[in-house]
Amino acid sequence: MIKNKYSIERRYIKKRQNVRPGTRLVSGTPGFLVAHDTGNPGATADNHFNYFETLINRSASAQVFIDDKKILEIIPTGTGPDPAERAWHVLYNVTTDNKLYGDDANDIALGVELCYGGKINTLDAYKRFVWYLAYCCDLWKINPLTHIPSHKQLDPTRKSDVDQALKTIGKTLKDLLYDVVREMQEEPAVIVVPTVIQLPANVAQILIDDYVSPAWFAAREVGDSVGTLHLHNLANNLRLAACIPLQPGSAAPFTQLPKSNVQELVFRWLSPGWMAAKVKGDKTAMSFYNNTANHLRAAAGMPKE
Repeated sequence: MIKNKYSIERRYIKKRQNVRPGTRLVSGTPGFLVAHDTGNPGATADNHFNYFETLINRSASAQVFIDDKKILEIIPTGTGPDPAERAWHVLYNVTTDNKLYGDDANDIALGVELCYGGKINTLDAYKRFVWYLAYCCDLWKINPLTHIPSHKQLDPTRKSDVDQALKTIGKTLKDLLYDVVREMQEEPAVIVVPTVIQLPANVAQILIDDYVSPAWFAAREVGDSVGTLHLHNLANNLRLAACIPLQPGSAAPFTQLPKSNVQELVFRWLSPGWMAAKVKGDKTAMSFYNNTANHLRAAAGMPKE
């Protein structure tokens, strides 16, 4: 999966028995993940941090709140340097979690809350929610299809989350679980850097003889010193890219052709030649111009076209 797709912000509420007791999960690392929604449309992750930071009259909390802008861990989860701690997100006297997973959710699971509604872009929040669940499953080898229950599944007579938030974007819990699986299977884009290949000497010589030298003489005829110097350097760059010695008997190590030289040669001479050949229907000449351009691109480490 793409492990750096989103960043995780860790900003912890103060330790207090009713919200963050400061004790570790008895399982060490999380054994499963409970999918919640906040039940508070429009309230952001920061809003919930502020709420639980000051909550004093009841016991409740969760480790993670996710909106359309951020993934915020307000109690350590183990994704960072701090070990995972308990939160109070499922009632102890509800025993479905014990039957399914062998222990209480508060003691061995993370509570992950989806923020939704109001000014929150719920679909964007959902994408972060899916990624975070996938990230945790990948990190701790959790099976998302069996070990991400919703709060509603664990406490069906009292709770309707995460289903109520998912419904607002046309999603179901089953959709969520399969989206997590797909997120885990997503591979980072692989950027293939083209190999730099020495320019064939005959190609370099043809370009010098047919294009660069005539242009150099034309520039000299009109007293264009800047143009003659540029074309002189262009010819030498072609020689270096083809390992042609600049002086008889001198060493000629390969030097990558500058991309700007490729662009000049292609657009100034080769492309017009290819277009003229196309008009004439001369496929042999078209192939020559195309192959020559690709030799130049390879010598500059550019992709072929």
